[in-house]
Amino acid sequence: MAAKKVKSKPEGKATGKGTEIPSFCGWDGDTLVLNVLGTPSAKQDAIGKAKGKQLKISVTAAPVGGKATDHMVKFLAKAFGVSTSDITVVFGRYNVNKQLRIESPQTLPPVIAKELSTWTSPAA
Repeated sequence: MAAKKVKSKPEGKATGKGTEIPSFCGWDGDTLVLNVLGTPSAKQDAIGKAKGKQLKISVTAAPVGGKATDHMVKFLAKAFGVSTSDITVVFGRYNVNKQLRIESPQTLPPVIAKELSTWTSPAA
């Protein structure tokens, strides 16, 4: 299934530990906020399903010195049509639990587009 173009944006709320969002993803202005449950050393890079308020994302890189997170950022940059510098790791660089901020994503993977569509109606 092809990624969808960005339309409307439910807003998140900034907290001391990142941005609080209603599910695993939400908007803070033009920035997409993702709560991630990472799986390093996987067989393939993949965006999985939601698990509670986190999105499962698997990467092939080993969890050594933040290399799995770096690999995840590169993988997600391609998926969202942005450069790696447009993705910020808010917390969890050396942990499986992370929050990422993606500046002005050009496309949304299907699982994220579907979730965001449940929080808001499409833009006119």
